[in-house]
Amino acid sequence: MGKKEVREYEGAREDKDLEKKVHDMAYDKVYAIAEAGSSKHERTAAFKEIKADIKATFSEEELADYGGLVSDYYRKAEKAAIRDLTLNVGLRLDGRKTDQIRPIWSEIDYLPSVHGSSIFTRGETQALATVTLGTSRDANKIDMPSYEGEENFYLHYNFPPFCTGEARPIRGTSRREVGHGNLAQRGLKGMIPADCPYTVRVVSEVLESNGSSSMATVCAGTMALMDAGVQMIRPVSGIAMGLISDAESGKYAVLSDILGDEDHLGDMDFKVTGTSEGITACQMDIKVKGLSYEILVNALKQAREGRLHILGKITDTISVANEEVKEHAPKMINRRIPNDMIGAFIGPGGKHIQELQKETGTTIVITEDAVTEEGIIEILGTDPAGIEQVITRIESMLFKPVVGSAYEVKVIKMLDFGAVVEYAEAPGNEVLLHVSELAWERTENVSDVVNMGDVFDVKYFGLDPRTRKEKVSRKALLPKPEGYVARPPRDDKRSGGRDNRSRDNRGRDDRKPRAPKKEE
Repeated sequence: MGKKEVREYEGAREDKDLEKKVHDMAYDKVYAIAEAGSSKHERTAAFKEIKADIKATFSEEELADYGGLVSDYYRKAEKAAIRDLTLNVGLRLDGRKTDQIRPIWSEIDYLPSVHGSSIFTRGETQALATVTLGTSRDANKIDMPSYEGEENFYLHYNFPPFCTGEARPIRGTSRREVGHGNLAQRGLKGMIPADCPYTVRVVSEVLESNGSSSMATVCAGTMALMDAGVQMIRPVSGIAMGLISDAESGKYAVLSDILGDEDHLGDMDFKVTGTSEGITACQMDIKVKGLSYEILVNALKQAREGRLHILGKITDTISVANEEVKEHAPKMINRRIPNDMIGAFIGPGGKHIQELQKETGTTIVITEDAVTEEGIIEILGTDPAGIEQVITRIESMLFKPVVGSAYEVKVIKMLDFGAVVEYAEAPGNEVLLHVSELAWERTENVSDVVNMGDVFDVKYFGLDPRTRKEKVSRKALLPKPEGYVARPPRDDKRSGGRDNRSRDNRGRDDRKPRAPKKEE
């Protein structure tokens, strides 16, 4: 009771004689083709021909009976021949030695209309990377059961069927593409500076693949980022390492920059990305029961040599990131304002910010700092003049005159009781210059002293305790006339629009005496 029922199953069909026959027919021919160091397409066609010739030696009845076994035993003989070539001679399918890197060719600004681009070719693997710069609104939103948040740097990896010579429909992103894209993103993300103002999106299109396409994505991504003007901490390169080992003899060979066939026939796929200073990401797939410490150390050392070689090729193409983003790429400027000014900057229903965006041709995004609660204003635009106009508006909002200081102003509006002036160093920041502060002499009409567009200096007195409004004075900077006697301030509200005439020291009204009233 409690004992699990054991089910019996029929094992895979085997035929030792057939296996030896196929091995003898295929091994030497496969070995010779592998030793020739031909291209992927040439050796693939040659291997198919060997397999077809072997199958041709069997009748239709025999193929119908055990044709599947013939294919299996051929693949086993092919794998043995290729692995023996590497273990015994140190040669690989394409004629390279175990630590050799395939020829590299690269170029930046490959697509001149995008914000940043590059193409990276290593052997028969080629990746085209593009970079797009955006605001915080373009952040990648993540909503998972285990994590919810945003990414300001993200990478998309596309592996279309044509890159391996296939013709099939694309039915969505595969698990392989998601995994390779995540690895490339991890490899690059650590070298994006924390103060990078942009949301950065990298897209890699694999145009041709024969192994290490994710590592080609890292290399192309690095160059595209530098071409876009992203000030990376250090450039990153990547390499895929392989392993061929024989447990019985103890022989092994660590392979640098593996081919697709070496990934399939080998025992390990060890991807490493890093800079000149160290590793930024790695991923390992193994088909054996673990690795010895010796093999792992050798693989890491050999990977470092390969990475630095590839990094040298990258820096030959672009040694440092461009100082500025491209002319057609958006420029991002960040500014901070106090929390209580956010509403005024946005305006009722977003009126002010919408008008400013339309007027300047920029995109303006406002977020709140979770720690300081300050408003963070992101200004994105291609026209430097438009960006400068937004910055001027912000600085005008932040402008706070100092009590007792003098400032240059310009008259922008004329009123019956004064002139509205604008600070020269803070356009848009206005204040009323009351008629009583225009000059020491009595002023009946504002236009008698100043006119529209006049520029002059005023002294700032802070808040007027009587009106609770900001007070500036032109006359305070003018010399006081000799024998001047101060008069009570003019109060338009109390007089119903008429002036309150001041009296002299004898208490007499300074106006002309009225005519005596006639008696009835």
